[in-house]
Amino acid sequence: MSTVTGQREISAQDAARPMTAAPDTSLVPVNQGPNPAINSGPAPVNSGSSRRAATTAKVRGKRYVQRYALPPDWWHIGPIMAIVMLGNGLTSWSLPSIVQGLICGIAIAVAMLARKAISFEQDHELSQRGTYLVVALMVGLPMILFGAGMGLWFEADGVLGVEVASLVLLDLICAIKTSGRLTALITGKLALWLGFLITSFHPVVLMAIIAAALMGIHSSRQQQREDNRAQKAQEEVERAQQRAELILNDFEQTRQGWFWETDRRGMITYVSPTIGEIVGRESRRLIGRPFTELFILDDKSQEGERTLAFHLSTRSSFQELAVHAATKNRDERWWSINGLPIYDDYNNFQGFRGSGSDLTERRRSEEKVTRLAHYDSLTGLANRLQMSQMLEKILTARAEAQRTCAILLLDLDRFKQVNDTLGHPAGDALLKQVSQRLERVVGRVGRVGRLGGDEFKVIIPGHTLNADLAELARRVIEALSQPYLIEGHRVMIGASIGIAMAPENGVTSEALIRNADLALYAAKDGGRGRHHFYAPDLHSDAEERRQLEQDLRDALAAGGLELHYQPVVSTTTEKITGFEALLRWNHPVRGQLSPSKFIPIAEDAGLIVQIGEWALRTACHDMAKWPAGVRVAVNVSPLQFANPTLPAVVTNVIAAAQIDPSRLELEITESVFLNDSDGTDAMFAALKRIGVRLALDDFGTGYSSLGYLKKAPFDKIKIDQSFVRGATIHGSRNGAIISSIVSLAEALDMETTAEGVETLDELDLVRMLGCSHVQGFVYAKPLTREDAEALLERGLGVTADGPRSARSPRQTMLRRVMLQHGAQRYDATIRNISRTGALVSGLWNVPSGTVFTLELGEGQVITITSRWSKEDRMGIEFSRPLDIDENGRVVLMPEPVKRPLLDRSRLLKAG
Repeated sequence: MSTVTGQREISAQDAARPMTAAPDTSLVPVNQGPNPAINSGPAPVNSGSSRRAATTAKVRGKRYVQRYALPPDWWHIGPIMAIVMLGNGLTSWSLPSIVQGLICGIAIAVAMLARKAISFEQDHELSQRGTYLVVALMVGLPMILFGAGMGLWFEADGVLGVEVASLVLLDLICAIKTSGRLTALITGKLALWLGFLITSFHPVVLMAIIAAALMGIHSSRQQQREDNRAQKAQEEVERAQQRAELILNDFEQTRQGWFWETDRRGMITYVSPTIGEIVGRESRRLIGRPFTELFILDDKSQEGERTLAFHLSTRSSFQELAVHAATKNRDERWWSINGLPIYDDYNNFQGFRGSGSDLTERRRSEEKVTRLAHYDSLTGLANRLQMSQMLEKILTARAEAQRTCAILLLDLDRFKQVNDTLGHPAGDALLKQVSQRLERVVGRVGRVGRLGGDEFKVIIPGHTLNADLAELARRVIEALSQPYLIEGHRVMIGASIGIAMAPENGVTSEALIRNADLALYAAKDGGRGRHHFYAPDLHSDAEERRQLEQDLRDALAAGGLELHYQPVVSTTTEKITGFEALLRWNHPVRGQLSPSKFIPIAEDAGLIVQIGEWALRTACHDMAKWPAGVRVAVNVSPLQFANPTLPAVVTNVIAAAQIDPSRLELEITESVFLNDSDGTDAMFAALKRIGVRLALDDFGTGYSSLGYLKKAPFDKIKIDQSFVRGATIHGSRNGAIISSIVSLAEALDMETTAEGVETLDELDLVRMLGCSHVQGFVYAKPLTREDAEALLERGLGVTADGPRSARSPRQTMLRRVMLQHGAQRYDATIRNISRTGALVSGLWNVPSGTVFTLELGEGQVITITSRWSKEDRMGIEFSRPLDIDENGRVVLMPEPVKRPLLDRSRLLKAG
């Protein structure tokens, strides 16, 4: 690499040569031009030999050129001496003698040899002594010989004035030739006059020569010191220049950055070679092209491109401007560029000069960070922050008509059980599938986001009818309730949705989300798997829930809770083998509250662990007073089971009640124990070491794998009442399920208890299928502690007492219907109805077995049969069961509407 200057340049060979300080070198100032552009290519070489090129250095703000000890044209002094001799001969009309001519001839010959000496000096690195010797031989020797020869000539002629004038002229020419080279200058002058003095001694001349010699020696030494300092400064500058050039070169070659320069028209005058590779064009072909061709400027969405055009047009500097690179394959590449306008000494704009660096990776990292900040990492949906920003943007729109939207808050039903039974990885996989289904159903109607956990939000901008929102909610619930396949397991969940609309239900995001949350709670309280619109009375429901939580805390502290005991009876002996402890709360204001009402509140409030420990202590304390063969089963919540202190609590309770550990039976649901972890196995092992019995509650209603039963230390499996209820109805598969569970329990040496047995035919069925124990209303409802003790005092034997068979649940109604028998039509009224039959009034003393046709509504006709009749009331049976809705109510067509007769005249007039 060569350094470009305003006048000359140094070749790579000369730049690499170490600089030596010589007393015959000097530095002379040279006019400094404008700063050159950065150029990594070779600079043009001056005409002539590169060995004669000068080196530049910048010292104290000035630019200097270093020269050799001998002037490059010093050999011209030989012909000049000859001309001086000729002029002297013409003016004095005399010729030199042979000796005089010989001395002057030798001087001229030696001076002519200076041409070889100059080349020798430039080709060799001379020491300080060598430099002095060259100056003495090439400058001092010819000048002293010529001065002596001329002095002899002048002395012979006796005409001193003219001859001295010729020497003065030669002295002046010598000074011109050695200008800038102090050593050569002083040597030449002293040698000329010293030679003259040798032949023509004169005291004044001698004193002048001595004074000049002293001054010359002093000046030479001073100049030498200045030269040495300047030389060192020059070397430092050169090293700094070379270092900077190498660094910049490496900076370009390693693609850490690049440089560019344009002229005043915005055309490229220099650009780093690496840029040509990126944009798919040779760097030399980019010279003279517009600088803006390096970027994609047609994307109006990018602020950087518009800013670049502004700066180039206004000739203003810019820093770290992000621009889209015009790559050859339109790859996604970004640059950060800096630019500075260039002006000359007269303040004329010359163009721009700047640098650039690759911004692609940093921009991708920023986009990734932005995505993580605005999108859910698991599902890829918008996260809580982005959904909040979107809702806020809608509600604060400038136009009032654009501030309308609807919010759907979703909560997955039974998702926690999937996490507990299959583990968190399975739960994450389920959430991904849920998000995909949710986006598929919502489509472009709205924006779907995940708030966290199993909570989702849907924002639907604009005004939407309630019917359309309800239809969307139904489709979402239906889609999310379809089976999922997770790690080979078939999983079923549901969803509850709360809906709120703006501005009807709130004009701020806080109010709207709060009201949608209230609607979601209402949907959950209504039985889950449904949607609910916000209504003002939901605030009172929320307040009621908050008040119930506070009352529950007070009841736990003041002893307001109690346990009821439902007998568990052996199917073979019909004797009581134990009781199940059931939690009851007699609210001081509301009366008896169902556990389904306050247990979820206890779970949400974190009271379930304290309530469970209280139930254990109370049940064991009551059981201590009962016969030794009677056991008590107590439900253990998932939070209790996950508490490592549970074995210690059970041990303390048993020790305090002083009972046999085998009389205590802990009922555990599948969602608690079927999490394949070391902690679960350790908890089972610790409880079995205590000696308590373990029962698997609600078997078959969760997501357990039968493979877990082979290592679970259970003593009993409880068959959920959902399998018992309806098992005796013709065509029901519940009986086969019960039979399978019983066979599985017998194979695993476990007992079975059928829950919810209410009728005698259900009792006969479970007894026939081999269930070892029965629990239900057919023997007794849950009893207070006093009633349970009274029952035990009468003995352990009990007798089944209940209806012979179960009938479908009935709902009360008053509905006018039409009955047809043959050609006769009768008006009647339905008093209550179920899926299989109804109570009808209006017909007297109808014979049993009479068949009618019943019109329930427009297009809904069904055949019925009379089963009994008393006075004007009749029990009927449908030929086929009716459909029921999600609430368990019979689906009926609306009553026919009696339309008034049209006025014919009006009809004709309208026509």
